[in-house]
Amino acid sequence: MKKGNPFALLPIGVFLVLYLGLGLIFEYALKIPMGFYNVPIVVAFLCALLTACIQNKKLSFDEKLEIMGRGIGDKNIVTMILIFLAAGIFVGVVGRSSAESVAYFMLSIVPARFAVAVLFIVSCFVSVAMGTSVGTITLIAPIAVAVSNATEFNMPLCIASVIGGSMFGDNLSFISDTTIAACNGQGCQMKDKFRENFLIALPAAIATVVLILVFSAQTDVSGTVAKEYDLIKTIPYILVLFGGIIGINVFVILLIGIISGSIITLIVGGTTFPALTAGMGAGAAGMFETILVAVLVAAVCALIREYGGFDSILYAVKKIFKGKKSGQLGMGLLVGAMDIATANNTVAIVMANPIAKDMSKEYGISPKKSASLLDTFSCIFQGIIPYGAQMLVAISTVSELGTSLSAFEILPYLFYPAMLLVSSLIFIYIIPDKKTAD
Repeated sequence: MKKGNPFALLPIGVFLVLYLGLGLIFEYALKIPMGFYNVPIVVAFLCALLTACIQNKKLSFDEKLEIMGRGIGDKNIVTMILIFLAAGIFVGVVGRSSAESVAYFMLSIVPARFAVAVLFIVSCFVSVAMGTSVGTITLIAPIAVAVSNATEFNMPLCIASVIGGSMFGDNLSFISDTTIAACNGQGCQMKDKFRENFLIALPAAIATVVLILVFSAQTDVSGTVAKEYDLIKTIPYILVLFGGIIGINVFVILLIGIISGSIITLIVGGTTFPALTAGMGAGAAGMFETILVAVLVAAVCALIREYGGFDSILYAVKKIFKGKKSGQLGMGLLVGAMDIATANNTVAIVMANPIAKDMSKEYGISPKKSASLLDTFSCIFQGIIPYGAQMLVAISTVSELGTSLSAFEILPYLFYPAMLLVSSLIFIYIIPDKKTAD
């Protein structure tokens, strides 16, 4: 086994120092709201790329450009970019009003004493349909505040239930950035990763519902929340979800969603065709930074691999984690560490992908299982870090509605990430291999 070259990992260190360092300064020293998300991540990766280009004097700059070109031109990177764009257009077409319809429909048919559990379940569905945890929180958190104010349920419990549900879909959705990145980075079909992942996520979700019911049962309900809803607008989301589960090609699924969403939006939504096309453009534009990050990471990682950086990581990992089961945990902790450093689970997966792919070959882990582990562990850590976008957006939304809430008030009620970690460890160490056969 090659020892590799640990110094080849310097570009990753440069990125982490710049991004994490500036993020901590902006967030906690300068008290800038959403401080981590004011750090130009593209610039941080450009600095990392510059560092990689300066290293290894044995290769000319033209040779380094060829290596970067091969990395960026990899089939999985190209596929990832195209899916990002198609998913962005889909969300831009269908909008987000259907999420509120689902929430108020569920709240209208379920007794008020189960309202917090409904918030979690609705957040699960909406995040799976929309493929975005932050978008789900933006939409459902105001409803959670309304539920808390009307029923006297604990506000941190209500908000934590929304955050937990949003991470469920971020982990499983066919149009989630994390799913796209994990599947294409590991070279597996989305339907295969979904089925593998569902075995981990479903028990965690069921355990979370039970915990929510136990904690919310202590509250005497004094009111209800009601508002008009229109379920017709949810049809494109349902088509995308069903098509993904039965295994239709992801591009065909998204095309179906875009066409059906366009027709329904024009007929039912009362919008105009120019407004619809503008929504398509805005949805695609919303993916530009993610695409740029994917391209830059591919270039940086191609150079690091050439210099022997990944070999050094594999050598260290093999010394610490021995055997297939420990290797899976090592893979999960790798992407978790990346997520803690970047506060962005998509970026964490994109960065961890090439290393994880080498690890999967070393430990005999199938692509669908490695993709599932990367997505799951990134969502576990992203769901609990106090400076993650999900937590910050939730707190900001609550604040705009006149309620003060801190991350540390919410953290004790984040049942889903904790249950997802427990379920993942059981999946790795306890369930026999024959039940999770590759």
